[in-house]
Amino acid sequence: MAYPERFSNLPEYAFPRLRALLDSSEPGGEVMHMTIGEPKHAFPDFVARIIAENVDGFGSYPPNEGSPELRAAISAWLGRRYGVTVDPETQIMALNGTREGLFNAALALCNEAKNGQRPVVLTPNPFYQVYAVAAAAVGAEPVFVPADAGNGFLPDYASLPAEVLDRTAIAYLCSPSNPQGAIASREYWETLIALAEKHDFRVFADECYSEIYRDEAPVGALQVARDMGADPNRVVIFHSLSKRSNLPGLRSGFVAGGADDIVRIKRLRAYAGAPLPLPLQRVAEQVWADEAHVEENRRLYREKFALADQIFDGVPGYQAPQAGFFLWLPVADSEEAAMKLWLETGVRVLPGAYLAREVNGQNPGKGFVRVALVAPITEMQRGLIRLRDCLYR
Repeated sequence: MAYPERFSNLPEYAFPRLRALLDSSEPGGEVMHMTIGEPKHAFPDFVARIIAENVDGFGSYPPNEGSPELRAAISAWLGRRYGVTVDPETQIMALNGTREGLFNAALALCNEAKNGQRPVVLTPNPFYQVYAVAAAAVGAEPVFVPADAGNGFLPDYASLPAEVLDRTAIAYLCSPSNPQGAIASREYWETLIALAEKHDFRVFADECYSEIYRDEAPVGALQVARDMGADPNRVVIFHSLSKRSNLPGLRSGFVAGGADDIVRIKRLRAYAGAPLPLPLQRVAEQVWADEAHVEENRRLYREKFALADQIFDGVPGYQAPQAGFFLWLPVADSEEAAMKLWLETGVRVLPGAYLAREVNGQNPGKGFVRVALVAPITEMQRGLIRLRDCLYR
């Protein structure tokens, strides 16, 4: 039986690859998982109560685009956080986790051709892997643009040839970035949005880590686009409660942008989406309205950042992340380093090569491992010290 070719060149996903690499060998110490970005801080204590109060909602089909109350709560949060006015009726749709939105928005908005040619989807390299799958699903050519220390871990899309930019339909940008924790400045966003205006493509701004930062709150793409007077449909933003509120299992996020874009995303969602159950939408309404737990969450991560800086002080090439909750640590070879760490200490980290693609013989993730700072701080400290002593001494 034949199978489609469009996904035939996808590598195994990062975590199955990691299991294949490590699980045939015995760990060299207490197993410590520092691979996946699954938040472990406490989520708001009112979550269980709201689910219980609305449990009857599991007996009804939920509204596809999100309840009016949820969309209003999201709109209000966008106003408080970024100072932007976003119509909850026409410019916001609730998501069953932002990975769904990052994928389906490409299906809804990517042209079949651009200037008579195969469209291009621009992706930072390394990157969140759904970007590449979305490009494959719409038949676009993925162009992987290095995001390395030389450019502040943010892709230099402006350096691409005009013929590539003229074929570009979508440019993905994650800020703060996964895995490096780099923040796109206002100037960076202005350059990218101006480039999108000039070459007529959309910017998909993945801002899932926007509320975990060390110093100043990251500027938002929609905020910058508004200030520039850009086409309202030029920028589509994606946010989540997974990181902001330590609720990865809630599967609650949203997409927002121009009304013309959102109506097309909603139309596709009506056929192919899976809306969030109504009791969980009621939870999300309240979580978006509450900032106290977000501030506490950020305080805990700041403590972790400071501790990591102490532990890796003097390690050649160490760069403290600006935001997010990963360390992007330099090594000679990411797979070899992950295996050595597992065999000698029992600490599991993710090879950076699994988060990137090889382009012109170079994989920009090969020289790094990604370490998630999600465990309780004392456990995290033990893991980081074991990692440091194994790989850097």
